[in-house]
Amino acid sequence: MGIIWTIVLGFVIGVIAKILHPGKENMGIIVTILLGIAGSFLAGIVGQFLGWYQAGEGAGFIASVIMAIILLVIYGRLQQKSA
Repeated sequence: MGIIWTIVLGFVIGVIAKILHPGKENMGIIVTILLGIAGSFLAGIVGQFLGWYQAGEGAGFIASVIMAIILLVIYGRLQQKSA
């Protein structure tokens, strides 16, 4: 059940990041889920390492969305360079 919850939460975080970030990235549902999971993972590592929040706090969700937006910007820049 943990894997399914991770996928669902990753999808939600990825969709929110895509809504908040202006621009059009041609990303499918799988890449959106991976974006959300990666954003959540990196935000968890950074936020807990710096002592900003503990696991399970609401700030972790916000940090996950912000980190997913940062990853989305990086993804967009890499797509522009390859085109």
